[in-house]
Amino acid sequence: MSTLSMPLVVKVGGSLFDRTDAVIGAIRATGRAVLLIPGGGRFADFVRRLNLSDTAGHWMAIAAMEQYGWYLASHGIPATAVIAHPAMVTVLLPYCALRDLDPLPHSWDVTSDTIAAWVAARLGTELVLLKSVDGIHRHRTLIERVDAPCPCDEVDPTLIPFVLEHGVRTTVVNGRIDERIRDALAGLPVRGTVIDTRF
Repeated sequence: MSTLSMPLVVKVGGSLFDRTDAVIGAIRATGRAVLLIPGGGRFADFVRRLNLSDTAGHWMAIAAMEQYGWYLASHGIPATAVIAHPAMVTVLLPYCALRDLDPLPHSWDVTSDTIAAWVAARLGTELVLLKSVDGIHRHRTLIERVDAPCPCDEVDPTLIPFVLEHGVRTTVVNGRIDERIRDALAGLPVRGTVIDTRF
């Protein structure tokens, strides 16, 4: 099976809210079946400021992801609450599935990054994280490959250990550059960071 015929999980960071049309256009241009996982963005930022218990904050932040998911869906993308391989570009509305299964710790160390990784692990797919950064940096230098847990600010603290433990090949890509989105989804070399033990 070729890379392009395989489904993919792609997390669309909330920081890309202002260029939703361009991001969706670049994803659609690949012709690939993609399950989009919405970030929390400005919706989750508000929840962070409320000083809630871990459990209340966890579910309100996932509800924030659902709001961003509906915003993505408003751009002509079908929405689903079912975690399954998509037939086309589809956005996951995650709240009900996560409430039913409750698979992750209730902590701000677990954000939409790790939730997207959990979905990819469940479906047996690779993961692409679209963010407003080029990848993971150490001492202001881009790290192209990560094969062991390391502290960083670009992804949540749980993500790297989770994807390494579960064998989810993950690529962190700058979603503000359309060419990088297209290349990453096409399986081509792209400036960013790959998190995997298999190089």
